[in-house]
Amino acid sequence: MNVLFIATDDMRADLQVYGHELAKTPNLDKFAKEGVMFERAYCQYPLCGPSRASLLTGRRPTTSGLYGNREWYGASFPDWKSIPMYFKEQGYITWRTGKIFHGGIDDTDAWMEGGEKRDHNAPINTDAPSAVPVTQYYANIWKSVPKITEGADPEVRSDRWEAVEGEVAYNLGDTKVGDKAIEYIRRSKTEKKPFFLAVGFSKPHTPFVAPKEFFDLYNKEDIKLPVNFSSLPVVPIGFPQGATRLRNADFFVNRTASADEAKDYIKAYLACISYVDWNVGRVLDELDKQGLRENTIIVFWSDHGYQLGERGKWSKAGSLWEQGTRVPFIILDPRAKGNGTSSSRTVELIDIYSTLVEACGLPMPTGLDGVSLIPLLQNPKAPWDRSAYTVWNEHNKGITGVVVRTERWRYAEFFGNGAGAFLTDAVNDPHELINLVENPQYKEVVDQLSKLARDHVKGKTELTN
Repeated sequence: MNVLFIATDDMRADLQVYGHELAKTPNLDKFAKEGVMFERAYCQYPLCGPSRASLLTGRRPTTSGLYGNREWYGASFPDWKSIPMYFKEQGYITWRTGKIFHGGIDDTDAWMEGGEKRDHNAPINTDAPSAVPVTQYYANIWKSVPKITEGADPEVRSDRWEAVEGEVAYNLGDTKVGDKAIEYIRRSKTEKKPFFLAVGFSKPHTPFVAPKEFFDLYNKEDIKLPVNFSSLPVVPIGFPQGATRLRNADFFVNRTASADEAKDYIKAYLACISYVDWNVGRVLDELDKQGLRENTIIVFWSDHGYQLGERGKWSKAGSLWEQGTRVPFIILDPRAKGNGTSSSRTVELIDIYSTLVEACGLPMPTGLDGVSLIPLLQNPKAPWDRSAYTVWNEHNKGITGVVVRTERWRYAEFFGNGAGAFLTDAVNDPHELINLVENPQYKEVVDQLSKLARDHVKGKTELTN
């Protein structure tokens, strides 16, 4: 079997097929209905680098100790094989286009084509400096979109959105990523080996820039603010202080977000999702044109979620709320009996590695933390008793927060400054408005999930009580 491995960046589960009323995502919706859509899929760390390193090595952040965006897991664990490296060693052609590993931390030698020089080679837990200063990083992004550069304050990170018109609109980065993927798919017809093609779209990561036609899909007056919207980051009454970082990382940094401006940004975010959807559609169409659908396993995933004004937050970093940890995740193996059915079982991104290895009939590597999802691909409603775990480490001071997600509950515990816990009813309180942790009715649930949470981070943090 070939593998088409499609990634997107900072995308929460805001597809129409996931229940978003406004989202215009026809290609991903169709794809989800053809394969198995996982309704409850979770990242292991709400930040690009650690999440991708975890997914691509099949190891949890608590196993690797990788919690930053500038550390190279291979410097500390040279024997670990990333997914593309493992498939390459098993005889696959490995191609890459776009962002798969975090920027500057590519597993260069894993790719036969498309690999990039690695800028960061620091071992884990070194708090490595950035290869490019933050202001220069965003200045480089702005250069590709002329209007965004006008009046841009280099000290303001990526606080921009733009509906791009004219010739430049279809010369944006993600269009080029899609074009290269289509080229690889066409070339695969002449190859005598199966391929592992990784396609990484950068949107809807900041800045929110997409062709104007995707902005035109949405009316600002139709945009609804979250029920717990706030103009500044807040800790909800009854929740522990550690539940919300009180400084934004992407938008509205050290400034308030008005309701009107917030709707502009939400519209821009949705436009970027529709832009990704268009690109995914182009790639899948080419797979069909080349007659490769029946012998290709397709995976679509995002590295983590994103908050769009919930509790005043506009980012993913540090978010152990549902919006920061939940991701869209779809697998289509043409041989799977469960195709066309969604699964409500709780799964994790680290499960992708084991799943692809088993699906392709390859020897299972030792040491992987995830499990194969093949049973759920065959029967999406099969019994499944696994929980999902997401952690956060604030400035390499040890894990400061952990969340355990089951089909019914979300339990989070925080350590150090802002210590405390919350329990929310994921079924009856999806917006996480009420903390049930002190309610005696749920003591047994709290005790059970607290043990799971603490066992997960044992030895990785200072337990305070």
